[in-house]
Amino acid sequence: MVEIKKLDCGFRMASEYLPHVQSAALGIWVKAGSVDEAKKEEGISHLIEHMLFKGTETRSAKEIAQAFDRIGGNINAFTGKEATCYFVKTLTSNLETAVDVLLDMLLNSVFDPMELEKEKNVIYEEINMIEDSPEDDIHDMLDGLVFAGTPLESPIIGSVETLSAMDRNDIKRYMAREYVRDSMVLSVAGNFNEERIREIFEGKLSVLGADKEIKTYESELYVPQYLVKAKDVEQSHISIGLPGLALDDRLYHAMALLSNIFGGSMSSRLFQNIREEKGLAYSVYSAASSHTKHGIFCIYAGVSHKNVAKTIEAIKDEMRILKAEGVTKGELSAAKEQLKSNYIFTQESVNSRMFSIGKNATLMGRVRTPEEVLALVDGVTMDDIMEAAEIMGNIEKYSGALITRQETDLKSLILN
Repeated sequence: MVEIKKLDCGFRMASEYLPHVQSAALGIWVKAGSVDEAKKEEGISHLIEHMLFKGTETRSAKEIAQAFDRIGGNINAFTGKEATCYFVKTLTSNLETAVDVLLDMLLNSVFDPMELEKEKNVIYEEINMIEDSPEDDIHDMLDGLVFAGTPLESPIIGSVETLSAMDRNDIKRYMAREYVRDSMVLSVAGNFNEERIREIFEGKLSVLGADKEIKTYESELYVPQYLVKAKDVEQSHISIGLPGLALDDRLYHAMALLSNIFGGSMSSRLFQNIREEKGLAYSVYSAASSHTKHGIFCIYAGVSHKNVAKTIEAIKDEMRILKAEGVTKGELSAAKEQLKSNYIFTQESVNSRMFSIGKNATLMGRVRTPEEVLALVDGVTMDDIMEAAEIMGNIEKYSGALITRQETDLKSLILN
C-alpha cells in the first residue's frame, strides 16, 4: 500500500513497502524544472542536475561513482518540464550507504567553477546531439509551438547562450529558491526500514528552505503555428500537435486510450494505414502527454522527402474517419487491455513504482492505488472517447513542425 506522510521538517515521503523483494529504489523529487526558469535561466535546472554529480565537500566526482560501484548500486537523475529527480537503486542492505551519498550530493555539492565550465561543454555536446537527431529536435520544435505563451514552451536543455552566462552564484540562488522542503518529495519503493529512512531525512533536510514562492502567469490564447527547418537530412520528419489534457482532466484516460487506437501500437490506425498499407513511413505514431496544467497530443512520421504531402494527407484522412465514425467496441476493448497490461508490467519493478508514486505525489499531491487506476481505465465509455476525438480530430487546430531538405509550405499541406 502506498502511503504519503509529511515529516516533521515539512518534507513529504511517499512510500510503498514490498517485503518480498531484496532491493529498494529511492528518489528525491524536486518540483522544479524548465517551467520554473526565467528566460535568462533557461537550462539551469538541467545544469544543476549534472553538477550534483561533480563533487561535494568530501567526495570527488570519481569518489561518488566509486561509492555506488562498491555496493553494486545504481544512481542517476533526470530533469523534466516540471520536476527533477535524483534516484538510487540498491540492495536493501546497502540502502543507507546509498542515501548517505545521495544526500551529500544534494546538500554539499561545491559547484567548482572549473567543473562547471567543463560540464557546460558536456551539455553543449548534448545540444549538438539533439540537433543531429531530427526526431528529438522536432519534438522540441513542436513543444515551442503548441506551448507558446506558457512556461512549457522552453526546451529543458536550454541554449548555449543562456548556459554560457551562468555561474556558481546563479546556481546557488536558483537552488535556494526552488530546492525547498514544501516542494520536494522523498519517494521509496521496495524492501526498506521506514523508521530509519524517516530518521535520516528528518535530520538532514531541515537545513533547506521551507516554502517555495507560488508563481502565477497568464497563458496566451493558443493559435496554431507552423515551423519548417531546412536541413540536409536523409529523411523528412513531420510532427503535428495541439493542446491536450492536464494530468487531472476527467478525459485523461480516454485520451490515452484514443491515442493508442489512433497511433500507439502496431495495430493502430496510423501504423496500419501509413506504414503497412501505403508503405509511406518506417516510424509513425501518436502520443498524448500531460502536465499539471497543460497537455499535448502529437503525431509523428519519418518519411522520404517525396512523401511528405502524401503522409500528411493520409493522417488527415484518418482524422476524418475518426470524427465521422468513431472507434469500434473491439478497438476500445483492445486498447484498454494494452493500457492495463503496460501499467501492470511497470508495477513489477521497484524503480517503476518509485517513479510512479514520486511523480504523482510531487505533481498531483496524491497517488492512486493500482485498483483505482485499473478501474478508471475500465470505466472509460464510448461517449468519453468521442469527446476526446472532438479534441484531437480537428486538423485546423494543429500546429506543425517539419525538418526537411527544402522549404515547404507546411501550413497549406495541413489546412488544404
